[in-house]
Amino acid sequence: MAGRADSTVLAGARVVLPTGTVENGRVIVEGTRIAGSAAEGAPTVDLSGHWVVPGFVDMHNHGGGGASFTSGTVDEVLTGIRTHREHGTTTLVASTVTGEMDFLAHQAGVLSELVEQGDLAGIHFEGPFISPCRKGAHSEELLRHPDPAEVRKLMDAARGTAKMFTLATELPGGIDSVRLLAEHGVIAAIGHTDATYEQTVEAIDAGATVATHLFNAMPPLAHREPGPIAALLEDERITVELINDGTHLHPAALELAYHHAGAHRVALITDAMDAAGFGDGLYQLGPLAVEVKDGVARLVEGNSIAGSTLTLDTAFHRAVTIDRIPVGDVVQSISANPARLLGVYDRVGSLEPGKDADLVVLDEDFAVQGVMRKGAWIKEPGIG
Repeated sequence: MAGRADSTVLAGARVVLPTGTVENGRVIVEGTRIAGSAAEGAPTVDLSGHWVVPGFVDMHNHGGGGASFTSGTVDEVLTGIRTHREHGTTTLVASTVTGEMDFLAHQAGVLSELVEQGDLAGIHFEGPFISPCRKGAHSEELLRHPDPAEVRKLMDAARGTAKMFTLATELPGGIDSVRLLAEHGVIAAIGHTDATYEQTVEAIDAGATVATHLFNAMPPLAHREPGPIAALLEDERITVELINDGTHLHPAALELAYHHAGAHRVALITDAMDAAGFGDGLYQLGPLAVEVKDGVARLVEGNSIAGSTLTLDTAFHRAVTIDRIPVGDVVQSISANPARLLGVYDRVGSLEPGKDADLVVLDEDFAVQGVMRKGAWIKEPGIG
């Protein structure tokens, strides 16, 4: 029966720690936290032949399980959260999509309640402050320049729970908005942008620290016009988001990002929409109609890719088995790096005593067998 393990020893697995992988390791859970030593007589779960890794941290996610974070009620948002938790994401930021300012402010209020009660780690505003040239699955008529006063309006509506804004920083007000966000400890992310290399460097110098889904919704890398991609990859101050679903990125692009930025500057994200963990069909992404076919989400009008149906367990599996990225590097990208960016690494993102007992049990083929969040099994491994 699933539930809280007040004192449990998870033993025999390969345990991925910040210092490396421990063979035949063990993780001790006391209540909601990871402990340094076990209570006498604590039950042991034998996880021989498995991996234990930190719970995944997704900093860019629009929904799942048939439910939307962009327009859903509290109950709908909780459905999406539960879906992603079952796939190993124990810490999740809810992302919005371009809409009317008043509606975005209302939705920020809905989502902030779930942040305050610990179900979400924060809110990410993707749009409306983005370029019509690189709008992707955003409604062009609702786009606007990143006026700092309007950015502040959404920050206030989020009641201190805003974690990130995606901006086309080359637009009027873009640099001032970056400075405003940086002053308030909110991540300024460069994305859905038509910026030049030089404009991107200016935004980084102003305080931008994240590249929203690198390569997607921005000018391609060219030898005379390197554009934002080169500036974002080369600067140590930038963490690059990557959507590793096999649709958004060619494996060579993923390899390029890992090689040039290094694992310590990559954050694997889903950019998931409602269909993640749910299935093909017709959906809404904000005001736009989306058709999901064979797991790929595209706008009904225009055929642009409209988010993904990805869950982070699939991103992990692809990274290790297809892209051949070392397990420790993938763990860094899918747990530690986003946790640091979100300011929650003191609680999640690695398996260390004192942190929340958030972890994922994987089999030898890197399929999820168990998920624990704050000491409670969301998905209990049927072994041992």
